[in-house]
Amino acid sequence: MPTDSLGFIFLNALLINNFVLALFLGICPFLGVSAKLQTAFSMGLATTFVMVISSLCAFFINQLLVAYDIEFLRLIAYIAVIASAVQLVEMTMKRFSPALFRALGIFLPLITTNCAILGLALFQTFGDYNFTQSLAYSLGAGGGFIIAIVLMAGLRQKLELAEVPAIAEGAAMTLMIAAILSMIFMGFAGMGGGG
Repeated sequence: MPTDSLGFIFLNALLINNFVLALFLGICPFLGVSAKLQTAFSMGLATTFVMVISSLCAFFINQLLVAYDIEFLRLIAYIAVIASAVQLVEMTMKRFSPALFRALGIFLPLITTNCAILGLALFQTFGDYNFTQSLAYSLGAGGGFIIAIVLMAGLRQKLELAEVPAIAEGAAMTLMIAAILSMIFMGFAGMGGGG
């Protein structure tokens, strides 16, 4: 599969270079909101929405910045777009699902500082993706984030029913699960043709 095809770009962001488990971006919500499956899935959807909006806006912003030869404003512009998209998600969630809004707590506004979202905008810019490639990349990255956080939440919920040695309870077990999931996803690296 050619590396510039939409399928490869999507699969690359989804599995091969998963933002959380291969590139280690977006770890804060991954570890903080993955205790319950429903909350984790909702956080994944919110993050995916922000990723898609930010990615598409970043594409057009980059075109504008390049046209006026002011690329040095790229980072500030991307951060402003991400913050605006998070505000939109936050207001919508507060209005239509107050219980979920409370369940996500501080992690919802922290999407603004989620390095996976900023990384997505920067990676697609430096990858020189066109509009459809940017859309495929953001959907793949968002899908990968959902897969990672839902896998983690499912495993953490199953472990609540298991007897875990006292030394491995809590954060230690969570980090061990994350490490094992990361090693599993690193196995997809061979699909990328060397990277």
